[in-house]
Amino acid sequence: MDIREIIARRAAQELEDGQVANLGFGIPTQAVNYLPESVTLIMHTENGAFGFGAKPSYDTCNSDVTNAGSEPVTMLQGGAYMSLATSLGAMRNGYIDVTILGALEVDQNGNIANWAVKRNDMWWPGIGGAMDLTYGTKKIIATLQHTDKHGNSKIKKQCELPLTGKGCVKTIITEKAVFDIVNGVLVLREVYPGLSVSEVQEITEAEFIVSDDLKEMTF
Repeated sequence: MDIREIIARRAAQELEDGQVANLGFGIPTQAVNYLPESVTLIMHTENGAFGFGAKPSYDTCNSDVTNAGSEPVTMLQGGAYMSLATSLGAMRNGYIDVTILGALEVDQNGNIANWAVKRNDMWWPGIGGAMDLTYGTKKIIATLQHTDKHGNSKIKKQCELPLTGKGCVKTIITEKAVFDIVNGVLVLREVYPGLSVSEVQEITEAEFIVSDDLKEMTF
């Protein structure tokens, strides 16, 4: 498995039967392909649909039926399309139980930055609907690679990029570990198989404590 699949598979395990779940752009959109068979929920996509399923086969896909990343999805029986305005209204008003968002950075206080990096003195590409989701969703799960291409931690003591949401993240999932934020404290819940706590500490800027029930990640 590559890094993206590891994260998406592990993120899918956080989804529970009966939830209404939103999947953000990037790695999160892949989580629907790895849902446990025992879990039935309603998937929401920001661009205007409730009730979609896994990626269809090439010969059955419809380019007009897509997720937030413009990738084809399968609409399930009972699914519904809507305008972007209606979709954003649902996001802001508490209809979504859980959102899995991609992130550029997260920090030990539950802050998330996922909308822009500075290039040529400009912030881009733009914030999209992520701000609405961090405000209106009951549980935010952040997914991201543990370090950047230079080996620097993306799990920060304090985010350096402009924030998308403040104090909203409940769970952080990388290819190396799973953290929860409990009463303002970052707690290491799971590690990649064969990885030690000290190895996680070496690549993590944020301060964290270790769960009494520390486990290895499964996929």
